[in-house]
Amino acid sequence: MEELPLYTPSGEGGHTFVRLEKRLRTTEQVASDLARVAKVRPRDVGYAGRKDRVAVAIQTFSVPGLHPAQALDMTLPGVRVLAAVPHGHKLRTGQLRGNRFEIAIREIPDRDQLRLRSRFEALCASGMPNRFGSQRFGRDGRNAAIGSRVLQGRTRIGDRRKARFAVSALQAAVFNSVLDSRPIPISRLEPGDVAIVHESGGQFVVEDIAVDQPRADSFEISPTGPIFGHRVIEPTGAVAEREAKALADCGVSLAELVAPRGIRLRGGRRALRVRPAEANTRDLEGGLWLDFELPSGSYATVLIREVLGEDPLVGPGDTASNGGVS
Repeated sequence: MEELPLYTPSGEGGHTFVRLEKRLRTTEQVASDLARVAKVRPRDVGYAGRKDRVAVAIQTFSVPGLHPAQALDMTLPGVRVLAAVPHGHKLRTGQLRGNRFEIAIREIPDRDQLRLRSRFEALCASGMPNRFGSQRFGRDGRNAAIGSRVLQGRTRIGDRRKARFAVSALQAAVFNSVLDSRPIPISRLEPGDVAIVHESGGQFVVEDIAVDQPRADSFEISPTGPIFGHRVIEPTGAVAEREAKALADCGVSLAELVAPRGIRLRGGRRALRVRPAEANTRDLEGGLWLDFELPSGSYATVLIREVLGEDPLVGPGDTASNGGVS
């Protein structure tokens, strides 16, 4: 998989954007290695998102005080440095346009290849559920529970980045619960939905289905689910009732919501569906090759699960990530 940058580094500044290829290393492990080389704290190293440990992943890190020539000469386990360019500020989480994936699905019976190809093409046309992948919750699925304890002040994590990640896992659990409880297809709108305009990011409460459903049919807009916080457009009616239940089931009370120190809980809305872009398939001997792009924060593993009807994660060694498999 390969990150699609939101912007290119300027060529000037006190941070160096290091673009590298990694395998069998977590994003956090690579960030720690870069911090050691630059003699800075791991928290000072920036990256746009976590990537699967087992994937061959190309991603960018920002490292303060590291000269580009030193970065190009580095030798780190499981890492190949591709480029190093100065920039004026740290790379922040979410600052990427998306990710491109190339995935080989092997050992597919001949009789199933056409069905799987058709399923993939249908998902690319109508959209896939924008679910948070199971790796988002950690190898043992406990990240959301840890996030709940952090939010309630019952657990303190010294590393703010890890604390924020745990709380965001709880936000992801609420979103997935809302998605799972939806009684109609994610391509259909419901009165009271908060819809998002894909191109601009604008949001509004759906009132007239006759007016707005054609916009959803053309994939101009989609219904959303909550990333809970203090600044979230609220739905109405039955949609609001289901979201309130999902929050309560996950132990979250918006009325009593207080962000722990170092954690912002502005919240937001996330589309319930996304459409893979630049998608292609080709036959392999006994398998199928897929390549496609997904927007930032969407999971290739979710798409593959929708295609195959099973969870494609590869084993207990995986860690939480913001991507998929490759």
